[in-house]
Amino acid sequence: MSIINSNHKRIVTAFLLTVMFSLPLQGQEVTVDQLFDQLQNAPADQADKIEDKIIEIWSRSGSPSMDLLLERGRKALDDDDSLAAIEHLTALIDHAPDFAEAYNMRATAYFDAGYFGPAMADLRRVLALNPRHFGAMTGVAVILESSDEPQKALKVYRQVQKLLPHDKDITDAIARLQDVAL
Repeated sequence: MSIINSNHKRIVTAFLLTVMFSLPLQGQEVTVDQLFDQLQNAPADQADKIEDKIIEIWSRSGSPSMDLLLERGRKALDDDDSLAAIEHLTALIDHAPDFAEAYNMRATAYFDAGYFGPAMADLRRVLALNPRHFGAMTGVAVILESSDEPQKALKVYRQVQKLLPHDKDITDAIARLQDVAL
């Protein structure tokens, strides 16, 4: 009996230590707001890492099964299978209709498949759920630019630049459209 009590005490102690040491780590996780603040003052070589961290946070649905559907959609996009991506991401949206990143990824799949109307509808939904989603904003700007609406595209790119001041692609798009949009 004393061996059982001794083992039991060790297990309980190990559990309590694990919980005690993990709590401060959970409280120290950086928020999206903090990352956006960092992004404004970050050196250009650090900006991509901060953007990636924001996207990583946005990609967490809170459900392992929903995260799996998101990963399947991403993999299908990586494999240039837009239609499979649309299927996976539509299933995800059916189960998690307020998950902005699912709409963003499906918009990418629609765009890749040449379905600009559905892509724009999904991007609008992303921005309704997450107004600072720079990927969705950039997608809107790209569609507007390809739809021969340079003034509207320029306006959106400028909004993105406020969020991503070091993004060379955004800076290049603004420079490209400034003369055309006048």
